[in-house]
Amino acid sequence: MAKQPPQPGAQAATTTTGGDSSSRVLVWATGAALLGAFLIYNSVDASDAAPPSEAVVAQATAHAAAPPVGAPPLPASRPTLLTIPDIGVSAPFTPLRIGASGKLDPPRADDNNLVGWYEAGPTPGEHGNSIVAGHVDTKTGPAVFYLLDMVKPGSTAEITRADGVIAKFKVDSVEVFSKDHFPDQRVYADTPNAQLRIITCGGTYDQSKKDYTDNIVVFAHLDSSRRG
Repeated sequence: MAKQPPQPGAQAATTTTGGDSSSRVLVWATGAALLGAFLIYNSVDASDAAPPSEAVVAQATAHAAAPPVGAPPLPASRPTLLTIPDIGVSAPFTPLRIGASGKLDPPRADDNNLVGWYEAGPTPGEHGNSIVAGHVDTKTGPAVFYLLDMVKPGSTAEITRADGVIAKFKVDSVEVFSKDHFPDQRVYADTPNAQLRIITCGGTYDQSKKDYTDNIVVFAHLDSSRRG
Protein backbone atom coordinates (compact mmCIF):
# COMPACT_ATOMS: atom_id res chain seq x y z
CA MET A 1 0.00 0.00 0.00
CA ALA A 2 1.33 3.41 -0.89
CA LYS A 3 2.46 5.32 2.17
CA GLN A 4 0.27 8.32 2.94
CA PRO A 5 2.23 11.55 2.49
CA PRO A 6 2.31 14.08 5.31
CA GLN A 7 -0.21 16.87 4.89
CA PRO A 8 1.04 20.40 4.21
CA GLY A 9 0.68 22.66 7.23
CA ALA A 10 -2.28 24.98 7.57
CA GLN A 11 -0.11 27.94 6.68
CA ALA A 12 0.66 26.41 3.29
CA ALA A 13 -2.47 27.76 1.65
CA THR A 14 -1.38 31.34 2.30
CA THR A 15 2.24 30.97 1.30
CA THR A 16 3.35 33.71 -1.06
CA THR A 17 6.12 33.71 -3.61
CA GLY A 18 8.23 36.72 -4.37
CA GLY A 19 11.45 38.37 -3.34
CA ASP A 20 14.76 37.77 -5.02
CA SER A 21 14.15 35.88 -8.27
CA SER A 22 17.83 34.97 -8.57
CA SER A 23 17.75 33.11 -5.26
CA ARG A 24 14.63 31.26 -6.41
CA VAL A 25 16.49 30.15 -9.53
CA LEU A 26 19.24 28.73 -7.36
CA VAL A 27 16.72 26.90 -5.21
CA TRP A 28 15.05 25.54 -8.34
CA ALA A 29 18.34 24.30 -9.75
CA THR A 30 18.85 22.23 -6.61
CA GLY A 31 15.22 21.25 -6.25
CA ALA A 32 14.93 20.04 -9.83
CA ALA A 33 17.58 17.43 -9.16
CA LEU A 34 15.53 16.17 -6.22
CA LEU A 35 12.35 16.28 -8.27
CA GLY A 36 13.99 14.10 -10.87
CA ALA A 37 14.26 11.39 -8.28
CA PHE A 38 11.14 11.96 -6.22
CA LEU A 39 8.29 13.67 -8.05
CA ILE A 40 7.41 10.35 -9.66
CA TYR A 41 5.14 9.77 -6.69
CA ASN A 42 2.50 7.11 -6.21
CA SER A 43 -1.23 7.33 -6.23
CA VAL A 44 -2.75 6.34 -2.91
CA ASP A 45 -4.32 2.91 -2.73
CA ALA A 46 -7.39 3.18 -4.94
CA SER A 47 -7.71 -0.43 -6.01
CA ASP A 48 -11.50 -0.14 -6.20
CA ALA A 49 -11.28 2.59 -8.84
CA ALA A 50 -10.74 1.72 -12.49
CA PRO A 51 -7.35 2.77 -13.85
CA PRO A 52 -7.37 5.55 -16.44
CA SER A 53 -7.14 4.80 -20.13
CA GLU A 54 -3.73 5.06 -21.80
CA ALA A 55 -2.66 8.63 -22.49
CA VAL A 56 -1.88 10.05 -25.91
CA VAL A 57 1.83 9.64 -26.64
CA ALA A 58 3.47 12.37 -28.69
CA GLN A 59 5.45 11.45 -31.79
CA ALA A 60 9.16 10.95 -31.22
CA THR A 61 9.94 13.69 -33.70
CA ALA A 62 8.25 16.21 -31.43
CA HIS A 63 10.91 15.61 -28.79
CA ALA A 64 13.54 17.37 -30.84
CA ALA A 65 11.32 20.25 -31.92
CA ALA A 66 12.30 23.76 -30.88
CA PRO A 67 10.19 25.01 -27.97
CA PRO A 68 7.46 27.49 -28.91
CA VAL A 69 8.29 31.10 -28.13
CA GLY A 70 4.94 31.85 -26.50
CA ALA A 71 4.04 34.96 -24.53
CA PRO A 72 6.52 37.02 -22.50
CA PRO A 73 7.08 35.63 -18.98
CA LEU A 74 5.20 37.13 -16.06
CA PRO A 75 6.46 38.28 -12.65
CA ALA A 76 6.33 35.76 -9.82
CA SER A 77 2.91 35.25 -8.24
CA ARG A 78 1.53 32.16 -6.52
CA PRO A 79 -1.24 30.23 -8.33
CA THR A 80 -4.72 30.02 -6.85
CA LEU A 81 -6.88 28.13 -9.37
CA LEU A 82 -6.31 25.70 -12.25
CA THR A 83 -8.91 25.28 -14.98
CA ILE A 84 -8.67 22.82 -17.88
CA PRO A 85 -11.93 23.24 -19.82
CA ASP A 86 -11.56 20.15 -22.01
CA ILE A 87 -11.70 17.81 -19.00
CA GLY A 88 -13.79 19.89 -16.62
CA VAL A 89 -11.02 20.68 -14.12
CA SER A 90 -11.50 23.65 -11.80
CA ALA A 91 -9.33 23.15 -8.74
CA PRO A 92 -7.58 25.25 -6.10
CA PHE A 93 -3.85 25.04 -5.45
CA THR A 94 -1.79 24.04 -2.47
CA PRO A 95 2.01 24.51 -2.37
CA LEU A 96 4.15 21.38 -2.43
CA ARG A 97 7.47 20.95 -0.69
CA ILE A 98 10.15 18.33 -0.38
CA GLY A 99 9.40 16.80 3.03
CA ALA A 100 11.52 15.32 5.76
CA SER A 101 11.59 12.00 3.90
CA GLY A 102 13.45 13.68 1.02
CA LYS A 103 10.45 13.21 -1.26
CA LEU A 104 8.05 15.76 -2.64
CA ASP A 105 4.86 15.71 -0.57
CA PRO A 106 1.88 15.33 -2.96
CA PRO A 107 -1.42 17.10 -2.32
CA ARG A 108 -3.30 15.65 0.61
CA ALA A 109 -5.35 12.58 -0.26
CA ASP A 110 -8.57 13.57 1.53
CA ASP A 111 -9.48 16.15 -1.13
CA ASN A 112 -10.23 14.82 -4.61
CA ASN A 113 -10.25 18.29 -6.16
CA LEU A 114 -6.90 19.75 -5.18
CA VAL A 115 -3.74 20.37 -7.20
CA GLY A 116 -0.27 21.27 -6.02
CA TRP A 117 2.64 23.28 -7.37
CA TYR A 118 6.30 22.96 -6.42
CA GLU A 119 6.74 26.26 -4.59
CA ALA A 120 10.55 26.29 -4.71
CA GLY A 121 10.41 26.48 -8.51
CA PRO A 122 9.07 29.15 -10.85
CA THR A 123 5.46 30.17 -10.35
CA PRO A 124 3.14 29.43 -13.29
CA GLY A 125 3.75 32.01 -16.01
CA GLU A 126 7.14 33.02 -14.65
CA HIS A 127 10.27 32.37 -16.71
CA GLY A 128 11.23 28.72 -16.39
CA ASN A 129 9.53 25.39 -15.85
CA SER A 130 6.64 25.35 -13.36
CA ILE A 131 5.64 21.98 -11.92
CA VAL A 132 2.01 21.13 -11.12
CA ALA A 133 0.97 17.73 -9.74
CA GLY A 134 -2.16 15.99 -8.49
CA HIS A 135 -3.75 12.64 -7.82
CA VAL A 136 -5.42 10.54 -10.50
CA ASP A 137 -7.58 8.89 -7.83
CA THR A 138 -7.83 8.30 -4.10
CA LYS A 139 -9.45 5.67 -1.88
CA THR A 140 -12.80 7.38 -2.44
CA GLY A 141 -12.67 7.34 -6.24
CA PRO A 142 -11.49 9.45 -9.20
CA ALA A 143 -9.54 12.60 -8.37
CA VAL A 144 -8.75 15.87 -10.09
CA PHE A 145 -6.50 14.44 -12.83
CA TYR A 146 -8.47 11.28 -13.57
CA LEU A 147 -9.08 12.46 -17.14
CA LEU A 148 -5.69 14.09 -17.71
CA ASP A 149 -4.87 11.53 -20.41
CA MET A 150 -7.78 12.95 -22.46
CA VAL A 151 -6.05 16.31 -22.90
CA LYS A 152 -4.80 16.88 -26.46
CA PRO A 153 -2.12 19.08 -28.03
CA GLY A 154 -3.67 22.48 -28.60
CA SER A 155 -5.85 22.26 -25.49
CA THR A 156 -5.53 25.02 -22.93
CA ALA A 157 -4.96 25.21 -19.19
CA GLU A 158 -5.56 28.47 -17.36
CA ILE A 159 -4.01 29.35 -14.03
CA THR A 160 -5.39 32.21 -11.99
CA ARG A 161 -2.70 33.86 -9.89
CA ALA A 162 -2.71 35.86 -6.67
CA ASP A 163 -1.85 39.04 -8.58
CA GLY A 164 -5.13 38.82 -10.52
CA VAL A 165 -3.50 37.69 -13.77
CA ILE A 166 -4.78 34.61 -15.58
CA ALA A 167 -1.97 32.77 -17.34
CA LYS A 168 -3.17 30.77 -20.34
CA PHE A 169 -1.02 27.79 -21.33
CA LYS A 170 -1.27 25.88 -24.60
CA VAL A 171 -0.58 22.14 -24.53
CA ASP A 172 2.32 21.01 -26.73
CA SER A 173 2.19 17.29 -25.97
CA VAL A 174 0.80 14.71 -23.56
CA GLU A 175 3.15 11.83 -22.88
CA VAL A 176 3.36 8.65 -20.84
CA PHE A 177 6.58 7.58 -19.14
CA SER A 178 7.33 4.43 -17.21
CA LYS A 179 8.20 5.21 -13.61
CA ASP A 180 11.19 2.90 -14.04
CA HIS A 181 12.55 4.96 -16.94
CA PHE A 182 11.38 8.48 -16.22
CA PRO A 183 13.20 11.17 -18.31
CA ASP A 184 14.13 13.54 -15.47
CA GLN A 185 16.03 16.02 -17.61
CA ARG A 186 13.31 16.32 -20.22
CA VAL A 187 10.55 16.89 -17.69
CA TYR A 188 12.24 18.96 -14.99
CA ALA A 189 15.06 20.85 -16.69
CA ASP A 190 14.98 24.64 -16.89
CA THR A 191 13.40 26.13 -20.00
CA PRO A 192 14.16 29.25 -22.09
CA ASN A 193 10.62 30.56 -21.73
CA ALA A 194 7.61 30.17 -19.42
CA GLN A 195 6.50 26.54 -19.48
CA LEU A 196 4.30 24.22 -17.45
CA ARG A 197 4.36 20.53 -16.58
CA ILE A 198 1.24 18.83 -15.23
CA ILE A 199 1.93 15.40 -13.76
CA THR A 200 -0.15 12.52 -12.43
CA CYS A 201 -0.11 8.73 -12.34
CA GLY A 202 -1.19 6.57 -15.27
CA GLY A 203 -0.80 3.27 -17.03
CA THR A 204 -1.79 -0.01 -15.40
CA TYR A 205 -2.67 -0.26 -11.73
CA ASP A 206 -0.39 -2.85 -10.10
CA GLN A 207 -2.40 -4.51 -7.35
CA SER A 208 0.69 -5.99 -5.70
CA LYS A 209 2.47 -2.63 -5.45
CA LYS A 210 -0.71 -0.58 -4.93
CA ASP A 211 0.62 1.84 -7.52
CA TYR A 212 0.35 2.77 -11.17
CA THR A 213 3.16 1.79 -13.51
CA ASP A 214 3.49 5.10 -15.38
CA ASN A 215 3.29 8.86 -15.14
CA ILE A 216 1.27 11.09 -17.45
CA VAL A 217 2.98 14.39 -18.20
CA VAL A 218 1.39 17.36 -19.96
CA PHE A 219 3.94 19.71 -21.58
CA ALA A 220 2.65 23.26 -22.14
CA HIS A 221 3.91 26.79 -22.73
CA LEU A 222 2.58 30.22 -21.77
CA ASP A 223 0.43 31.35 -24.68
CA SER A 224 -1.10 34.57 -23.32
CA SER A 225 -2.16 36.35 -20.14
CA ARG A 226 -4.93 38.70 -19.07
CA ARG A 227 -6.38 40.36 -16.03
CA GLY A 228 -9.11 38.33 -14.38
